[in-house]
Amino acid sequence: MEELNYHNPVLLKESIQGLNIKEGGVYVDVTFGGGGHSAAILNKLGDNGRLYAFDQDADATDNIIEDNRFRLLPHNFRYLKRFLRLEKVRKIDGLLADLGVSSHQFDTAERGFSFRFDAFLDMRMNQEAELTAEKVLNSYSVNQLQHVFGTYGEVRNAKTLAHIIVNARSSGIAIKTIGDFVSVIDNCIKGKRNRYLSQVFQALRMEVNEEIEALKEMLLQSTELLSEGGRLVVISYHSLEDRMAKNLIKKGTFENEVKKDIYGNYYMPLKAINKKIIVPTSEEIKQNPRARSAKLRIAERNALDN
Repeated sequence: MEELNYHNPVLLKESIQGLNIKEGGVYVDVTFGGGGHSAAILNKLGDNGRLYAFDQDADATDNIIEDNRFRLLPHNFRYLKRFLRLEKVRKIDGLLADLGVSSHQFDTAERGFSFRFDAFLDMRMNQEAELTAEKVLNSYSVNQLQHVFGTYGEVRNAKTLAHIIVNARSSGIAIKTIGDFVSVIDNCIKGKRNRYLSQVFQALRMEVNEEIEALKEMLLQSTELLSEGGRLVVISYHSLEDRMAKNLIKKGTFENEVKKDIYGNYYMPLKAINKKIIVPTSEEIKQNPRARSAKLRIAERNALDN
């Protein structure tokens, strides 16, 4: 197997153990990226096992694993069920999702994900998509921008930030590049500069890529696809993402109320395997600082409506 070009897999050992891989099972890695998790899954599979991976980023094709048990599907994971059916896959034994942005995406300047570089405000994971960070900043209303920064970035002065952006563009100030944007909001930055900018850029990225909506769709489909005893493994880096995974596992829904079926029975498709969140060790964080906010949840499919 060829050496992978990028991505240091987070919580690799813990997530692979969480999948409880069967040699002849069918597994899905919905966030292929550099292929680190996929390679580890393949190492556990037997000759009859199968692994399907999803990634909407065209750059991920550079890391395709040459293995007849593996297939990369170049699509957003929100279309999980549709494209697995095209592969004649109706049930799976495990699904792994490592959410967020890969190291390659962060470190490629022209992709516009990081404030460390000056580049066009892009942030698209799918480079064929129409919406960019530049379009968000130059077309969204104050209220829309406040929602994006307050909800996805948890920026405390989101309202002030939104007004500064709208006032700047109303004054004819161009907001086309990362440098333009950081310059416009410089006086708005509160607390630690890097942390503040990280929150702002995270919010823009999540909006551009409709990450929360896509995650909801994928997680719901995963409960339909998993066979009895199949495992769901989710690594998240944002409180919203972790809350969604937690609620689905604990309550069968993303809302606060536990869902019931038409007979009044509680709908609980999953059961938690780890009662406490699994987080990286201090040693892993030292080796890979981007792992510091990672949270791992593992669930197993109950036998209800299979």
